[in-house]
Amino acid sequence: MAIAAADLGAERLQKQKHPPGLKLRLLAAEQLDKVLKGANFAPFSVAEIADGRDRALANRLVTTAIRRHGQLNLMIARFLDRGIPKKSGAFEAILRLSLAHLVFLPELGDHSAIFLAVEASKRDAKSQHLSKLMNAVLRRAQGEAHALRQLPHQALFPDTLGPLWRDLYGEDALEDFADALIDGAPLDLTLKDSDPALIEDLSAAPVLADTVRIDERDRPVEALAGFDTGRWWVQDAAAAIPARLLTLAQGARVLDLCAAPGGKTAQLVNAGYAVTAIDNEPERVARMAQNLARLAMTPEIVTADALGWEPAQKFDGILLDAPCSATGTFRRHPEVIWHRDGSDIAGRVALQKRFIDRAIAWLNPGGLLVYCVCSLEPAEGEEQARWLAARDDVAPAPISADELPGLPGAVTPEGYVRTHPGMLVPGDKGGTLDGFFVARFRRR
Repeated sequence: MAIAAADLGAERLQKQKHPPGLKLRLLAAEQLDKVLKGANFAPFSVAEIADGRDRALANRLVTTAIRRHGQLNLMIARFLDRGIPKKSGAFEAILRLSLAHLVFLPELGDHSAIFLAVEASKRDAKSQHLSKLMNAVLRRAQGEAHALRQLPHQALFPDTLGPLWRDLYGEDALEDFADALIDGAPLDLTLKDSDPALIEDLSAAPVLADTVRIDERDRPVEALAGFDTGRWWVQDAAAAIPARLLTLAQGARVLDLCAAPGGKTAQLVNAGYAVTAIDNEPERVARMAQNLARLAMTPEIVTADALGWEPAQKFDGILLDAPCSATGTFRRHPEVIWHRDGSDIAGRVALQKRFIDRAIAWLNPGGLLVYCVCSLEPAEGEEQARWLAARDDVAPAPISADELPGLPGAVTPEGYVRTHPGMLVPGDKGGTLDGFFVARFRRR
């Protein structure tokens, strides 16, 4: 009995040192801290958190804090007159994570939000002296939680983007943007071959052309029907539009510029073109090659900087998914809207023009260029297209509404395509899609 009692005492001591849920909370705070410092959010992997439920919870905590970042800013300003204390280590990340839990995820329990926040702050040498402040702030938030849930949706977007989007897309659209930001994105797949039985096995529904949508799932992507046999690939409904607008004869030589992660490359191969795919990031190229191998596709893959590379011969068509601010992807990458500013976008606009120059030089006469960006910013979309249309070496090849069945409202009077997260797709699963801009030109 003495040995059993000693073991029990040791177990209790261990639990005091590491209360249930604390390790997960510390991992989530560490991940959020990286995002606050400018990194993109990467969902936790099996190697990082083995248990599937714990992993899902950690990802949910972090993404909720990122999606609600603007509203959390208002809360912090309300409860901390002097803002976040300087040189306070993980304090801000723990506080944001815990406010998001307390206010927007009440089903997880108020007590655990406060207790784990205080314990987590004590574990960090730079924030341990702020554990009482952490407790006081969260106790106030607990008492005001109902009012805090009513904070305006306008706060979800930074002042650099919210007013601009309101002017461009309208007040109603901005409200829809806010709903899309909070809800996140469903899983869209592009099918290699249409098969009603496969769609049923996936519990999916058709959306646009060969895109199907899964709005609820209880298993990882790798466990879905048809993954192992390479019958589909993950690709947002909007991201699948540009490749369909490169309308060429079978066997045409096509270049996919900035190709990784390879969804558009797969579409082009599936359309019967002879495809060269180029990207400058070796890790992304390796993942692209792996994805294409799963699909039993063998395009030519080049790892190089397109601004210094030269092809052996010209192409009949080029798809340029240009480097951009990616603000249109905020449903799945909510941190992006807080990582962008005017100077950042201006730099990308200049880079896009360099890529466009290269692409036009590599086209055969009469060849098609499809330019696209996953951005909501007109400087990267509509303004670039107008700059292109004014050139002497290309002519606009307008896109017609009948080329986009199911989403004709996305085609502009100029013959461009503009989608945004306030736009609904057809089909039983419905919902929104990423923000994309697409324009098409022909080499003179």
